[in-house]
Amino acid sequence: MKREEERTTRERILFMLKQQGTMTAREITAELGLTGMAIRRHLTALEQEGWIEVREARATAGRPSSVYHLTDRGDNYFPKSYSSLTLELLDELSDTAGSGVVDALFEGRRDKLLRSGLSHMEGHDLAGRVEELARIQNANGYMADASIEEDGTYVITELNCPIVQVASVYKQACRCELELFRSLLQADVERTECYADGGKKCKYQIREVSGKSS
Repeated sequence: MKREEERTTRERILFMLKQQGTMTAREITAELGLTGMAIRRHLTALEQEGWIEVREARATAGRPSSVYHLTDRGDNYFPKSYSSLTLELLDELSDTAGSGVVDALFEGRRDKLLRSGLSHMEGHDLAGRVEELARIQNANGYMADASIEEDGTYVITELNCPIVQVASVYKQACRCELELFRSLLQADVERTECYADGGKKCKYQIREVSGKSS
């Protein structure tokens, strides 16, 4: 039982770091409601096993504090539905049939997702469509969240990318996702951060199309 409890606590720590980016031991302790000694034991184990790293972060005042963040191994703990075989097959297809065929594959996937997503958008204003899209992406493993900024701009943030290794090589994946979002939301959509380009997340800013009401 003890091993199971430790595994669950450590998974929660990984999930929190995935959400927050960096956290101090004190912040993790407060969030989980355990003793500082217990949290430091879990953090030490996670660091020794290569899931997390610690670095010094200088505060605005006072001494620097130690903050924890995920390593590449820790980030790969979260679902990513790709394999080296997928990339090998795409490479082979591109070499033998040309990049246009690969483009067509991604565009076909986009169109299929568009057809399945349109029914979820019916009857919703832009705010509702944004919420529905975030829900769909979250269900598909993107850890997506919808929010609204003070100026009325909607934002969808994706903390995970299930196809990040594919998208890092084949940028068609990112282009088609942006096109999909624009079609589903019927709005102006701009990607301001991209996981596959080295960002910590994918972030989309969404606004009403000029001169069009939702």
